Amino acid sequence: MRKKDEDIIEIDFVRLLKALWQRAWILVFAMMVFGAVGFSYANFMVTPLYQSSALMYVNNSTLSVGNTSVSLADLTASQSLVNTYLVILKTRLTLNDVIEEADLTYSYEQLCNMITAEAVEETEIFRINVTSPDAKEAELIANTIAEILPEKISEIMDGSSVRTVDYAIVPMQKASPNITSYTLKGILLGLVLSGGVIVLLELFDDQIHDEEYLINTYQLPVLAVLPDLVSTRPGKGYYKYREAAEDRKP
Repeated sequence: MRKKDEDIIEIDFVRLLKALWQRAWILVFAMMVFGAVGFSYANFMVTPLYQSSALMYVNNSTLSVGNTSVSLADLTASQSLVNTYLVILKTRLTLNDVIEEADLTYSYEQLCNMITAEAVEETEIFRINVTSPDAKEAELIANTIAEILPEKISEIMDGSSVRTVDYAIVPMQKASPNITSYTLKGILLGLVLSGGVIVLLELFDDQIHDEEYLINTYQLPVLAVLPDLVSTRPGKGYYKYREAAEDRKP
């Protein structure tokens, strides 16, 4: 970072890229460490959750028995009832009966947070999702809701009901955590943090590393350069100037 005057600060992006390249091992090391932390956290510290789902169909009884024609208005009416049924699903009256029927130890608030429901692609079918640390418990709760909800809806609303399309099954795979996602997030975090530290150190580094810095920053002529007598790498410091002198010898 070069301060040209009081208002303008010049940042040499080429220099920053070189600094990142020279310290690439730090970036790789940080990515490996943070990736391992993310993997370990997701695999050993986060409680795995399982999700089981049941499908319900909104039955609009305004359709007369034996009438095979279904108008667009009938379908729209059925779809509009989905949101109403989802509200009834989350009521204390419904979930307290689910707790009693399934012999659960959860409170109403706890069970409510375990349940989500949504319409399936804007149809008159909606899905009930139950998430639990126990796969069998998730299946039990979802199927208990599928059995109790139709009765509750028929008691509250006249002329409409729901039917079970598909009962829940015991999930075989975890719904969360996503170990791959946690690992990738850890790798990305390690890259960003280590890269940010390297860039900040380079920006606030006010040491003079070469004569080019003096020429570009202060427009001063360089009369002499002292070689680096510490570095032993070929092409660096004292050896750089010694090799140049040897090349000039006849």
